[in-house]
Amino acid sequence: MYLHALATTTPSATFAQRDCWDIIDQSPAKSKLTKRSRLILNCILRGEHGINTRHFAAPEITRIFDRSSDELHAIFREAGPKLATHALTKALAQAKVRPEELDALLICTCTGYLCPGLTSYVAELLNLRPNAFLQDLVGLGCGAAIPTLRAASHVLAAQPSATVACIAVEICSAAFYLDDDPGVLISACLFSDGAAATIWRSTPGPTGLRCFDFDTHHQPLDRDKLRFEQRDGKLRNLLDPTVPELAAGAVAQLWERRGTRPVARVVAHPGGRDVLTALTPVVAPHNLNASIKVLCDHGNMSSPSVLFALEEVLTDPSNVSNGDLWLVSFGAGFSAHSCRLGRD
Repeated sequence: MYLHALATTTPSATFAQRDCWDIIDQSPAKSKLTKRSRLILNCILRGEHGINTRHFAAPEITRIFDRSSDELHAIFREAGPKLATHALTKALAQAKVRPEELDALLICTCTGYLCPGLTSYVAELLNLRPNAFLQDLVGLGCGAAIPTLRAASHVLAAQPSATVACIAVEICSAAFYLDDDPGVLISACLFSDGAAATIWRSTPGPTGLRCFDFDTHHQPLDRDKLRFEQRDGKLRNLLDPTVPELAAGAVAQLWERRGTRPVARVVAHPGGRDVLTALTPVVAPHNLNASIKVLCDHGNMSSPSVLFALEEVLTDPSNVSNGDLWLVSFGAGFSAHSCRLGRD
């Protein structure tokens, strides 16, 4: 399948990491934390840890750690469809495709649950055809964007004349939680909101890039190292200290199976500074500069992040002049996923 458009978006509200410390410092939730926990938050948010700014869709972000589960769910239900629709509207304009021309819409997310899913809301907002195929993918965590593209490739294999849209959207601010667990604290310092949309067809598009060679690696025994759990009706992120090592090991499995076609650039999910440090020797001599920049400018947006990094790479056409782009994402499961973008 061929890429016809890629568009990204973030909420307009932008916060420096020091602003995020001020939010926590002024929150009543801070008084429930131990001194050690407060020091961890202060060190990360006021230090140099690879993130400069983050974007949040939640209104009154100063109250985010004090909201009820119902309030957090309402934030996701309100902000998720709007952010996804904004990204898709931009992608449709790039591809010169009208909403009614879409034959299928696939959306992945993990920071909230709706039934019917986000596709129903976006279909309504953009007035998609009543017979457009809608598919929601949930539970795949930060790695979800590439499995969603893989699902899109099967839609196109079954219906080669189709125009297919994929959206990765996360409202991580609707899943913020605060307690004395170090992984929970680090999550509050990493995650951000964003969305990325792509348009695909079976015929070449303006970029000439074809997506192919999908692969996956999953380690269910490590499931509890990185996942959401429910606590008091809220999503609570579990983030084990071994995640950078797990990510590097899972990505190494995919990298070793990548085949013989030349790779010009590696485009990785920017999970965090320590994760990117662990990945660098795995994919050497390739650099991860695009992922480092996305992490710096946006934090970890979960599933859309790898597509933000892809957009960064595609700003320079020479990046795909001597080989393929090798995309890799990873997250809950523990799982990792890869694919290639290249010119035939």
